[in-house]
Amino acid sequence: MNQPAARGGTNATWALVITGAAGFMAALDNLVVTTALPSIREDLGGKLADLEWTVNAYTLTFAVLLMFGAALGDRFGRRRLFVGGLSVFTAASAAAALAPGINTLIAARAVQGVGAAIMMPLALTLLTAAVPAARRGAALGIFSAVTGIAVAAGPLVGGSLTEHISWEWIFWLNVPIGLLLLPLARTRLKESYAPNARIDVPGTLLISGGLFGIVYALVNANAEGWTSPLVLGGLIVGPLLIAGFVRHGIRRPDSMLPMRLFKDRTFAGINAASLLMFLGMFGSIFLLSQFMQGVAGYSPTEAGLRMLPWTAMPLLVAPFAGILSDRIGGRPVVTAGLALQAVGLALFAMAVEPGVSYTALLPALIVSGIGMALYFAPATSLVMSSVRPAEQGIASGANSALREVGGALGVAILGAVFSARGGYESPQVFVDGTVPALWIGSAVVGLAALTALAMPGRRARGRTTTVRKSAARDTAAEEKRETVAV
Repeated sequence: MNQPAARGGTNATWALVITGAAGFMAALDNLVVTTALPSIREDLGGKLADLEWTVNAYTLTFAVLLMFGAALGDRFGRRRLFVGGLSVFTAASAAAALAPGINTLIAARAVQGVGAAIMMPLALTLLTAAVPAARRGAALGIFSAVTGIAVAAGPLVGGSLTEHISWEWIFWLNVPIGLLLLPLARTRLKESYAPNARIDVPGTLLISGGLFGIVYALVNANAEGWTSPLVLGGLIVGPLLIAGFVRHGIRRPDSMLPMRLFKDRTFAGINAASLLMFLGMFGSIFLLSQFMQGVAGYSPTEAGLRMLPWTAMPLLVAPFAGILSDRIGGRPVVTAGLALQAVGLALFAMAVEPGVSYTALLPALIVSGIGMALYFAPATSLVMSSVRPAEQGIASGANSALREVGGALGVAILGAVFSARGGYESPQVFVDGTVPALWIGSAVVGLAALTALAMPGRRARGRTTTVRKSAARDTAAEEKRETVAV
């Protein structure tokens, strides 16, 4: 009698260990490269656009293929595709570490993003299936905490490895972990499928081409000229393809991102706010991590440590943000978090200058960290509560994808502002480009706060949920009457 339960508990533990480790690697690679950028530039050469693509090649492929990767797992086997994604991610990490030039590194980072896009959503699905319902909340909480630690530790891990070994080890780190996880995933995870799973190839091609066109144009505009054929083509064709993706989502209810979800004001509002939040925050981190080394004069490890008041603050504040959200609702907490993040970026814009002390930067770091912490947990809750239970997987994937898209656009847009106003010639020239970019980042996150403020409050959402449940019951009753009549 006790043996099956024990075996079930063992399976759940193995699932948590395997998926947690995989999630840690994928989340770590979002920010681990930021503190290594100056060393990569010194070793491999390259312009600002190359550094932007070193970050964006990963985030962009991760974003646009995330929901497609989940659909592939549903169709062909979640464990099989998880193992495949993990294999691709591990091999691409080794290729990035061995890259002889900046273009090879960018290509390897893009392949890393493909592997992560397949691996990450299926990790959550496999974990959910392996853990009994009574312990599922705790397991998902541990998984989220692990990925949160990875994001917080990214700049520090990247800085420490770069300084004490070499920048290549930010990628070599993934290889032994991946090789250890592969046999465990094959033997310890159970295979599962989703009935009638459909793969939206047209939608994936439309959104991939559209986002690539826009990001390419923004990254290369200053170097090639805003009126050059490729840049102008990206600025024209990219939005047209994204418009086609929206039309595709309206016409096909089974598309990778059904546009009917955006009829809900909460779902539309929190996703717009998330995209804007990551645009302002990720683009700012891209520049500030280089500022800490190139202008403030810190070593890679020192720069990573000094970023912790910002990146690690969610680990301390997020639990209290969740409790506060339960008491007063998610909208005011998210709005306050975004407002504080906007204030933090404005404080950075006022403080950065050649020779600035860390004490002068500390208020901006702390305010930004508290703002980010107040945003994360309630934002996820708002996404999940704004859709029906059957659509929560799609909703979660859409929100994760839009965050990554926001990060890629942030690096591209703020990088374009930096390139137009500054450069790497001297600390003062770097600051001349960074300050206006930070002001724009602050304004974008401030717009995210206003967007969140426009969402319906708890009472209005409660009425909407009641109406939605009532309509669902009426529909079910009608179908039952029709079945009886037949």
